[in-house]
Amino acid sequence: MSPFRLPSLIALLWLAFTVPSRADAPHVVASVKPVHSLAATLMQGVGQPRLLVDGTASPHSFSLKPSDAAALSQADIVFWMGPTLEPFLVKPLASLARGAQIVTLIEAPGLHPLALRTAGAWMEGDDHAHLVPAVTGSPAADNQIDGHAWLDPTNAKAMARAMADALIQRDPANAGRYRDNLAGLLRALDALDAEIGAILAPVGAKPFVVFHDAFHYLEARYRLDGVGAITLNPEVRPGAARLSQLRARIQASGATCVFAEPQFETALIGTLVEGTRAKRGVLDPEGALLPPGPELYATLMRANAHALATCLGG
Repeated sequence: MSPFRLPSLIALLWLAFTVPSRADAPHVVASVKPVHSLAATLMQGVGQPRLLVDGTASPHSFSLKPSDAAALSQADIVFWMGPTLEPFLVKPLASLARGAQIVTLIEAPGLHPLALRTAGAWMEGDDHAHLVPAVTGSPAADNQIDGHAWLDPTNAKAMARAMADALIQRDPANAGRYRDNLAGLLRALDALDAEIGAILAPVGAKPFVVFHDAFHYLEARYRLDGVGAITLNPEVRPGAARLSQLRARIQASGATCVFAEPQFETALIGTLVEGTRAKRGVLDPEGALLPPGPELYATLMRANAHALATCLGG
């Protein structure tokens, strides 16, 4: 070895032992795609969160795989909405994720929860009663909260802040990165909110029916006129009486569109719209057909806004 290279080699060895290595990214598990998308955005440049409910699976009926159970047992942080949306996680969080920080995002400071609606066809005069905020503070009350809160971008901002706080607390070595990512995400969410508001403003007065009651927050944020849902629980097929009630509601309200969802049965939509003037569309509350990642949230929100504007405005 050349004597001129020896000092350089010694210097490199000294740096290797004296400069602290970059801290390992925390093990983060996110329940559903929109939550995972926000977490992935906040963790850019640090690491990647693990998604539980992938593909077209539904959080209402999801079953953990062995690899999911292993991920929970190794998690430092788990982000989920709460027991109403992800009932499959209640027991595993208690038994498998004992060492993790559990962040229940429906309880994020600044998030405005809304109560679950209790009827599939909302009556005249009660169409907007669902805009009354839910009362929280007890497990029983929390089980009555609609978990799809990300469909209001202002709630997504509250969720992002709570997630960033948890990441910074667990991983202070990367606090600067999390703060920068949060700032960029909040700006993007503000711009997205304005964009969607402009898309939906012309169709706010057009009544419509959804497959299951997952769009509560979207309706409230953008003053949309949802008049009913085919089912309150997407895993339970509505009976003949419910379908008859909804057909009457569609005709009485002059509903412009009936929206299916990608991962659930759509044959019922044809039955409902037959003999009416209502058209068919597709809305997706969770991004069933979208690839997971940082871009999913904005892509999902834009797709739903354009689907509403196209069907209701056509």
